Amino acid sequence: MVDAHQTFVIIGGGLAGAKAAETLRDEGFTGRVILIGDERDHPYERPPLSKGYLTGDAERDSVFVHAPSWYAGAEVELHLGQPAVRIDPETRAVTLGDGARVHYDRLLLATGAEPRRLEVPGTDLAGVHHLRRLAHAERLRGVLAARGRENGHLVIAGAGWIGLEVAAAARGYGMEVTVIEPEPTPLHTVLGPQMGSFFTDLHRDHGVRFHFGARLTRIVGQDGMVQAVETDDGEEHPAHEVLAAIGAAPRVGLARAAGLDLAERPVGGVAVDASLRTSDPHIYAAGDVAAEQHPLLGSRLRVEHWANALNSGPAAARAMLGQEVTYDRVPYFFSDQYDLGMEYSGWAPSGAFDEVLVRGDLGKREFIAFWLREGRVLAGMNANVWDVTGPIQRLIRSGRPVDRQALADPGTPLESLAPEETGEG
Repeated sequence: MVDAHQTFVIIGGGLAGAKAAETLRDEGFTGRVILIGDERDHPYERPPLSKGYLTGDAERDSVFVHAPSWYAGAEVELHLGQPAVRIDPETRAVTLGDGARVHYDRLLLATGAEPRRLEVPGTDLAGVHHLRRLAHAERLRGVLAARGRENGHLVIAGAGWIGLEVAAAARGYGMEVTVIEPEPTPLHTVLGPQMGSFFTDLHRDHGVRFHFGARLTRIVGQDGMVQAVETDDGEEHPAHEVLAAIGAAPRVGLARAAGLDLAERPVGGVAVDASLRTSDPHIYAAGDVAAEQHPLLGSRLRVEHWANALNSGPAAARAMLGQEVTYDRVPYFFSDQYDLGMEYSGWAPSGAFDEVLVRGDLGKREFIAFWLREGRVLAGMNANVWDVTGPIQRLIRSGRPVDRQALADPGTPLESLAPEETGEG
């Protein structure tokens, strides 16, 4: 039975918001829990949108965090298809799109991010896509299947994780794919040139064409439909469909208007401390929108990946309940492309590392890559090698120099190099 002595409001209908609501109930909170989402669908997970659901290997219902009946059973009040348009920190109220006002004692911002738009002529043509929401994935899945049967051509602007995953899905349907990327390799600023070249080879082996060192500057159409794209080096590429995969921007409009502190660029997002509290003591943030001063890594960062939403939502919920929380999890994400499955743990932005060490066989695509600085492991990526995330993360958390020869030797158990730990916050 809900007790109206306190009301906790969650803005955001994604994984972070849904898991926060679940945690509040699991921790015994008996007040009102209100979840506000601007999409009509129940909260869902985003990785399947560019992986299993997009490829056709998973069905639509598999993406949802909870069955729709769970919310009624947990007495979580849903406002779906209803955006929050204003937060008033003085009166502690949220105004909805229909003018209704909802009071809160604690508020969680889990507003996520939105895809960056191509600012070029031709984006109004039919056949230009973004991929962030379930509706985007539904449309794109149908397009890939239909165009694949016709040997149609997809041009992808951007060779980041989303661009590469969609390229793999499109090739699976039989589409021709060209990826346009201004950097010299895919994922160049994320993984560096060596691992970027690895992903180039992976996709070229599956028939993807890359056009590096160029930017898409114009989408050419005929009769309202995409016909081709042009790049800033004068090239033209045939296209029936175009995907903008040039990154995402945190949705900070509500926070900015409410006067909350924001993180400076290039990090962006809502600034939070290690307990995920914003500059307002009654407001917290989690998921893609939260920019945390990370206690382990010693810098402010914003992580746009599934594991962060999965774990930061519950951590914020516990902090909202007054529990002591230090959110210091090692960043983690995963990707599936063709027959390659990989997991990445850590944080090694461009310029932070001085070496990439490979353990295993790049040619067979079974290896672990380690990003090192002065012999310390900053990050690790295991490709088609499994059950090693624990020791990789322990190596990162230890902050100690590691024997390079032992680290590179597949015969040396990683567990022997990684000290045991008591757990994460």
